[in-house]
Amino acid sequence: MIRYFALFSFAGMAFMLSSPGEARAQMPQEVDSVRLLSELSILAHDSMEGRSPGTPGSLRARAFLERAMASSGTESVQGSFRHVFEWQRGRGENIVGLVPGAETIDTVIVITAHYDHLGIRDGQVFNGADDNASGSVALLEIARRLAASPLRHTALIALVDAEEVGSRGARAILNDELVPLENIVLNVNLDMVSRTGGLLWAAGAYHTPALRPVLSRVAADADEALVLRQGHDRPGAPEGDDWTHSSDHSAFHSMGIPFVYFGVEDHEDYHRSTDDVERVNPGQYVIAVRTILRAIRALDAALPFGAPSPL
Repeated sequence: MIRYFALFSFAGMAFMLSSPGEARAQMPQEVDSVRLLSELSILAHDSMEGRSPGTPGSLRARAFLERAMASSGTESVQGSFRHVFEWQRGRGENIVGLVPGAETIDTVIVITAHYDHLGIRDGQVFNGADDNASGSVALLEIARRLAASPLRHTALIALVDAEEVGSRGARAILNDELVPLENIVLNVNLDMVSRTGGLLWAAGAYHTPALRPVLSRVAADADEALVLRQGHDRPGAPEGDDWTHSSDHSAFHSMGIPFVYFGVEDHEDYHRSTDDVERVNPGQYVIAVRTILRAIRALDAALPFGAPSPL
């Protein structure tokens, strides 16, 4: 197992040199919509071959994401933005960056989005523009904003591989302790955030009620073109209505770590070869990313939260 704690502390010490007030004053909270949409087009392009783990298309996607992360202003972890992991039937690679907190370095929010998708099937490329190129590119933009204007607490930015085959990348982050498990206080997961139709869901407050008022305040201040609604996290809900274990946040929830999962309900192109960038509404996507960034800052400001309810 790979251990990273020593360098994590060192990187955090370096960031303590600048004051949080100065950093926030220098950084506008807007997202770069042109870059966001351009990077979505790149990651969801046919040349990425659907980004299935272990394929040439996945390698191309990783190279693009690693370059973007390296230029984002985030710190590497143990000298690299790559986190390689293996499981019984394969090998994957997460792309990770670190933004030490402006006020504390030993309390960590892990922000995740998976970049893998279904690859090529029956000669058709499954580009996964919404699932989940949208979350991955959004996370890159969020990483840039946090690097320029850090949160109070440390942020580990993780573009994870192999979600579609059992959240292998997210589980590897926890199993390999990229940061000490006892330091992780929240997971924010982005999975399918571009095709909102004006409605973005935030799941997780059922398990950690202290999240609810924070997310409610963000919802009240959201752009009038977007409704941020809480739910899809109640055990025993009708089939498909409980998203507690539907994406990478499940790995954190299983370890007793609070989570907030931002996503949309399944649409007609979900897990189909028609999930292409042309189906994305650019305005809806930009508003969703802006809202998620504001939510992350609000959640950071509201920490600490209590322990989540039993699994």
